[in-house]
Amino acid sequence: MSSIFSKIIAGELPGHFVWRDDRVVAFMTIAPIVPGHLLVVPVEEIDHWDDMPEKLANHCLGVARVISRAQKAVYGCQRVALQIIGLEVPHTHLHLVPINTMEDTDITRAKMAEADALAAEAEKLRAELVDKGFKEARL
Repeated sequence: MSSIFSKIIAGELPGHFVWRDDRVVAFMTIAPIVPGHLLVVPVEEIDHWDDMPEKLANHCLGVARVISRAQKAVYGCQRVALQIIGLEVPHTHLHLVPINTMEDTDITRAKMAEADALAAEAEKLRAELVDKGFKEARL
């Protein structure tokens, strides 16, 4: 059975993407802790992050690093938290959360967001990535 993330990646469910290449996608989480909270997800359905092949793991982290720089520019945050929790969906995903306080990392504070708000945040991040020359953000 495919995960909800596989369905989003395949276009069977809506998603607000900021990055897509042949191995990794990044899209806004429907339940952000703060504006700009998104997920970096390998296209291949792998349940545990530590089961990813090394090259794929490195690529995921590299994409996360690029996107975190865009998040810093867009949100003016002090840091971008990287969280790999993995209990919510059995498909590896990296949470990238713009943070200014430790409370900004508390996943229990996540709340469902409106589609229009997610689309607006995705557009801001895509524009920043495209401005920096990343074609993977031209969706």
